[in-house]
Amino acid sequence: MTWTAILHYLAANWLEIAGTVTTVLGIWLSTRRLLICWPVVLAADLLYLVVFYRARLFSDALLQIFFVAFTLYGWFHWWRGVLQEGEVRVVPLGLRGWLTGLAAGAVGSVLLGWLMVRIGAALPHLDATLTSYSLVASWWQARKHTANWVLWIAVDLIYIGEYIYKDLRPTALLYAGLVLLAMLGLRDWRRAAADPA
Repeated sequence: MTWTAILHYLAANWLEIAGTVTTVLGIWLSTRRLLICWPVVLAADLLYLVVFYRARLFSDALLQIFFVAFTLYGWFHWWRGVLQEGEVRVVPLGLRGWLTGLAAGAVGSVLLGWLMVRIGAALPHLDATLTSYSLVASWWQARKHTANWVLWIAVDLIYIGEYIYKDLRPTALLYAGLVLLAMLGLRDWRRAAADPA
């Protein structure tokens, strides 16, 4: 690959690359339970809103709008917790929370899939299912539940294949990295839950 080809690729895909870099940084900061993760994640949400819209992955584009709302909520919720407790504390998720979240993801998958078929989205059912469960994981993350990382690992593994199929290779690579970051987050948040002091 020549320098010209590399520069052309970077120029043509700069938005996706910028989204990739800010997403990795934001998720890494989140694994560390650092409040600064939220403005970084917000920037990534907005960048990927454009990337997914251009790729006609409308469920993913819609997901970014929800991510903006969850990001703002999570930022406020974590900030308030830091003010009250001095740090971001992990909160356990019981069986009822798991079942409710997984059921909500299933219902959302069906409804969003139906809508995406009607508007001609690419991969309407798969994208809708991944979007729906990403919303559940985002809610759990904003509420500081360790379970968010388990769901992110499952969802992100499937996203890798979707993005390879849609020729979004930097994003597929990003999601491979996000699986590793989610594993790191799961480990670190479990440690924090076991040693709350």
